[in-house]
Amino acid sequence: MRPFVTDFCHLKKILPFVTAWMDLEDITMSEIVTEDKYCMIKKHLRWLKALPRVTPFNAVKCNDSRTIVKTLADVGTGFDCASKTEIQLMLSLRVPPERIICANPCKQVSQVRYAANNGVQMMTFDSEVELMKVARAHPKAELVLRIATNDSKAVRRLSVKFGATLKTSRLLLEWAKELNIDVIRVSSHVGSGCTDPETFVQAISDARCVFDMGAEICFSVYQLDIGGGFPGSEEIRLKFEEVTSVINPAPDKYFASDSGVRVIAEPGGYYVASAFRLAVNIIAKKLILKEQTGADDDESSEQTFVYYVNDGVYGSFHCILYDHAHVKPLLIWGPTCDSLDCIVERCNLPQMQVGDWMLFENMGAYTVAAACTFNGFQRPAIYYVMLGPTWLDFPHEVQEQDISTLPVSCAWEKRHPAACASASINV
Repeated sequence: MRPFVTDFCHLKKILPFVTAWMDLEDITMSEIVTEDKYCMIKKHLRWLKALPRVTPFNAVKCNDSRTIVKTLADVGTGFDCASKTEIQLMLSLRVPPERIICANPCKQVSQVRYAANNGVQMMTFDSEVELMKVARAHPKAELVLRIATNDSKAVRRLSVKFGATLKTSRLLLEWAKELNIDVIRVSSHVGSGCTDPETFVQAISDARCVFDMGAEICFSVYQLDIGGGFPGSEEIRLKFEEVTSVINPAPDKYFASDSGVRVIAEPGGYYVASAFRLAVNIIAKKLILKEQTGADDDESSEQTFVYYVNDGVYGSFHCILYDHAHVKPLLIWGPTCDSLDCIVERCNLPQMQVGDWMLFENMGAYTVAAACTFNGFQRPAIYYVMLGPTWLDFPHEVQEQDISTLPVSCAWEKRHPAACASASINV
């Protein structure tokens, strides 16, 4: 996320399609803007080219905006849902139940029943207790066995919380057989922000061992889920194609293309991170003398400015806590009264004034989806923008419209139900 500083007039030039109908001077909250909703579609085409054998199931938790998931649903992705609410969202968008995985290995019984009652068959487990729970509440489920992986080189490790060892996996398969429950898939997750693509290969190798265990117990396991951990921003040192070039040979090595094994993945940040930009307003500033900061660096300046903006870690910058994101915009604080609400501790910026704006790139992953209303600060509004030439690439959406008047935004979505307003300008 690379911020740059701008004033109100410059912001109007940068985001003309939004500011044409939005009075930025009256905004009391930060705004999330996608300048190009087509970004996600380009990401999808990039995925199909780099991983032709792997079907993506987008992790809804990363960004549960209706417009975002509707766009991904329209291009044909599946969806990794972790709760009843996320399943409800997908069903409300008419996503077929067979394109939904209830991928949380630890579910409430009521959520298992809800999935069963709505035709969602695929669900993940990694323990005997979860297996028994599903057997009672959803006996026709198609189970996905989550195995632990070596995710020590990930930014955020997940195997410390989820995943069965190889030894336990055999026992779980045996219990599932006794309960007459189908196990159709083996899944893993190398952790968020994976820094070594070889961990994907090892996870696929471990999955092969579990497939063999299933065959010995007369289970027909026929799907492989390689999880998430794919980079979603070009700022990440390890590029997407670097990861996929290592992953691509592994499925064919361990599961021949004519074996009938279907391969899927559960990307999250990959699709949405770079699609969003965040504009925050500087609401206060103050001059801090060196002795006030407690700095003991002789080379540091005698004074520095501290800025306060209208969004923070309890809002769109929750990605700093949740996904260990690094923002690069001095000291920048969020608006709440909590000292935890620090966005940036040190960076070099020109001196700014109250009322100036900062833009942060790559703000789509684990931002608004994880925001709360602590201290009474509301979640941001979202303005979806697609440029005119890109809109014309979708004749199925515009064929019944007068193309001389195209929507400025696909939606103006506040973070509460039934929020959808539209606006248009003459092109």
